[in-house]
Amino acid sequence: MLRKTFWGTAAFASLVLAAPSLAQTIGFSQIGSESGWRAAETTLTHQQAEERGIDLKFADAQQKQENQIKALRSFIAQGVDAILLAPVVATGWESVLEEAKEAEIPVVLLDRTVDAPEDLYLTAVTSDLVHEGNVAGQWLVDAVAGEPCNVVELQGTTGSSPAIDRKAGFEEAIAGHDNVKIIRSQTGDFTRTKGKEVMESFLKAEDGGRNICALYAHNDDMAVGAIQAIKEAGLKPGDDILVVSIDAVPDIFKAMAEGEANATVELTPNMAGPAFDALAAYMTNGTTPPKWIQTESKLYTQEDDPMAVYEQKKGLGY
Repeated sequence: MLRKTFWGTAAFASLVLAAPSLAQTIGFSQIGSESGWRAAETTLTHQQAEERGIDLKFADAQQKQENQIKALRSFIAQGVDAILLAPVVATGWESVLEEAKEAEIPVVLLDRTVDAPEDLYLTAVTSDLVHEGNVAGQWLVDAVAGEPCNVVELQGTTGSSPAIDRKAGFEEAIAGHDNVKIIRSQTGDFTRTKGKEVMESFLKAEDGGRNICALYAHNDDMAVGAIQAIKEAGLKPGDDILVVSIDAVPDIFKAMAEGEANATVELTPNMAGPAFDALAAYMTNGTTPPKWIQTESKLYTQEDDPMAVYEQKKGLGY
């Protein structure tokens, strides 16, 4: 379990002032482009690297761990100064992380964690994934106000830390509220296409959706796909079936503005900024960051002027 240490804005500011720009070669192994949020993270990472004079070596794993392991070994062979890793799953990393450690190449995890000894990576820049699920669950508990509510759940990629933790957080929030229960749960692989496909199966299995009170999706892209399935089934998403999800990508705000989604929990796509700050401090003066650099999460509902938020976010690379 990562140590829950929050590195605040002031601390980062002091490090940025103390450390020169990080003119280094850094490898970035990205999971893929399975969601709008993932695309935004990639765009912002490239932007942050360019602003800091970093030569960023980018590798798209197309949602396959074996591709990420190959990319990491390629980075090690090239002698990069550091590696950013957004791990597709939590397990199976020890061997390649050992290789990076032996090569004295620091590894920073982005937006997800791994099940490996903490000495194999420098730090992890993530949100509190359990907290995200907890916020989503608490919103639903409050929204139904004691009324019976059958929930269907679209899980993220099986074995990934977001899928594990967002599920755990949601279940923690609804525990003790017997009126709210998860009746079906299946992976939608974080994609719109799969989210729509799985939601269609949920609707068929639950009397055309009439036995479903709410959808909880581990990311917005699956929720957007599910919203389409709900509409095609002749129901009103956001009304007949409440929709709560995580990430806060632009399209979910469009859906909220149209009354087709109810709430989302933000996951900032700017993981690279704090990661580069930590690496700059570590490389220039040996400052060791905490094992967990926590980013902020925020709940948005239909009361938060979703179209205005959409306009703010749409140019960020989603």
